[in-house]
Amino acid sequence: MTISKKDPDTAPADVIKDRGPKINWRVLIIAAAITLGFSIWAIMLPGNAEDTMKAVVGWTAENLGWVYVLTVTVVIGFVLWVALSKVGSIRLGPDHSRPQYKLFTWVAQLFAAGVGIDMLFYSVTEPITQYMSPPSGQGQTAAAAQDAVVWTMFHYGMAGWAMYSLLGMAMGYFAYRHGKPLSIRAVLYPLLGKRVHGGVGDAIDIVTLVGTVFGVATAMGIGVVLLNVGFSIMFGLEQGLALQIALVLVAAVLTIAACTSGVDKGIRWIAELNIWSAAALLLYILVTGKTSFLLNSLVENIGQFIVTMPGRTLQTFAYEHGGSEWMGGWTLFFWAFWLAWGPFVGLFLARISRGRTLREFVIAAITAPVLCDFLVVSIFGNSAMHEVLGGNKDFAKLAIESPEQGWYALLGMFPGAPLLIGLGTLSGMLFYLTSANSGAMMMSNFSSTIPDPSQDGPKSLRIFWALVTALLTIAMLVAGGVTTMEHATLIFALPVTIIAWLVMASFTKALRIERAQREGRVLRRRSMAADGGHAPERTWRHRLTGLLSYPSKKQAAQFMEDTVHPALNELVGEFTKQGHEATLDIVPNDRTGIPSYALAVSVPDHPDFLYEVQAVEAPMPVFGGRMFPETEIYYRVEAFTRTGSEGYDLMGVTHEQMIDDALARYEAHLGFLTYLGQQDGQSTGTRAED
Repeated sequence: MTISKKDPDTAPADVIKDRGPKINWRVLIIAAAITLGFSIWAIMLPGNAEDTMKAVVGWTAENLGWVYVLTVTVVIGFVLWVALSKVGSIRLGPDHSRPQYKLFTWVAQLFAAGVGIDMLFYSVTEPITQYMSPPSGQGQTAAAAQDAVVWTMFHYGMAGWAMYSLLGMAMGYFAYRHGKPLSIRAVLYPLLGKRVHGGVGDAIDIVTLVGTVFGVATAMGIGVVLLNVGFSIMFGLEQGLALQIALVLVAAVLTIAACTSGVDKGIRWIAELNIWSAAALLLYILVTGKTSFLLNSLVENIGQFIVTMPGRTLQTFAYEHGGSEWMGGWTLFFWAFWLAWGPFVGLFLARISRGRTLREFVIAAITAPVLCDFLVVSIFGNSAMHEVLGGNKDFAKLAIESPEQGWYALLGMFPGAPLLIGLGTLSGMLFYLTSANSGAMMMSNFSSTIPDPSQDGPKSLRIFWALVTALLTIAMLVAGGVTTMEHATLIFALPVTIIAWLVMASFTKALRIERAQREGRVLRRRSMAADGGHAPERTWRHRLTGLLSYPSKKQAAQFMEDTVHPALNELVGEFTKQGHEATLDIVPNDRTGIPSYALAVSVPDHPDFLYEVQAVEAPMPVFGGRMFPETEIYYRVEAFTRTGSEGYDLMGVTHEQMIDDALARYEAHLGFLTYLGQQDGQSTGTRAED
């Protein structure tokens, strides 16, 4: 008999002897070499790097633009299918798990994770650009004005959050429901099998990591281009590459400080503060600006977005002269940006969403943060559009040719401009620092092997990736600034599209097997008891006693020791005697202090049978008034399988009834395997690896 430690809220899984994070040197070295090689090339030969990437992007937009468009369209459809189908009720964790955060706190974290300073950068320049030079039709018309802000809302709308949802729910599902590491490679186990543990898995992590590095570096680069103007206005500093590089180094230093001084809680506080600062910024503009126009246009923009979204999603402008060039500079860049940020943000969303159903996860992610995005884009974009429609062509030209100057020029038009510029710079700085720090943390995770989903990669790797990302950001600034960043993101995100397709295929297989497992529970051998294998049969006197008793911790512990342990130990002995590989693990439970007993029976080439009996706390019932003022909780003894609690109380059953219940669950498992075999789905991805 072995002793193991497990989180009492997780479904039983094979014992992991060493759950500490370890550096994956192959992934680290290759991903770092690619990033550093690109950085050195861009710094040493900036002109060559800029021209080469421009040519590659032109070819990609012309020949492979449809890949990005089709991928994003299918991802949106896939996450909506998950949310609206029966599988939407599946939880990111065992069936008995519940969310860690309240809804408001959780949604606030969703927004903070998925939005960067780039939104502020594009919220002014894109609407004006689409008005002056739309992708189709005549510019500077009423139709172009109506469409201008909607294009920006489209680029910051459902597409990005659908990608975050896909990767986040897939990683969370396998980590919290099946005890897999919180990684992309673990998601692909049902599709690729044991190959995810070798070179194929490392290749997946390398693609994911490189795409993430370039995505974060692009956001940081756009951020410093914007913030460099704010610091120049506020402190009289000279704008240019030197100030931009200084801001990049500041972000790297603050990230390193967070790693070495244990101020991660402070960084989380900064992430929450940036939401309030952004809200204050929007409210100020709304109140002091053209309030009625902004509210009217917001409503119209949302309506236009909803009506035209299906057509825009599949729009490639194949019949428009210069359509591929426009797509490469706008839609394809944003789609590539969301693909690059997908693993990074998806991992964070998975970390904060344990216990949520797939339906909750998807619907919240593609609605609440998207509406927040719409507020930012519409209020800034329509404020800028109002100025241009009023005849300010100089402002329009400035916003198109120098977006960072245009954004601050807009802030300068409002009453109390110095205060507003300071608030805008603060908000941008907070978004910037949040992305830098959380990006370094996720890169550390991607370049590590972390069996325990609750842990992060080594802090030394966070420092390393903070420095590498800073170097890459500086390299792209030297090689041409924002345009070069857009090109690099579009190029390096292309392999991530392949991963997105693989994730959808693998997750579909896992959900099909989950559905098969649920349906397979109704299939029983002929030897199954007539009660269908639910709660053990008891006499009516035993049932009445159970209804009127509320066992204490001591009573539950005594029952576990006197009845559960001997019964399961006897059953393990019989399994072993009949030639099966079976174990009984004593699992310490830090929450209740009462050890659990986990029975595992190996089934070759199939998921192992797992049956765990736990003592769990339950609130004392109240009928009218509190009946038991001396205590607020009592203890239940429940049976758990991989998908959580079976929902009934075993307290008070006999030795034989305990064995009968375990066998009923075993027969249910065999029914599931029978159904699975009929469906030709033998590789489930739910079996833990040694």
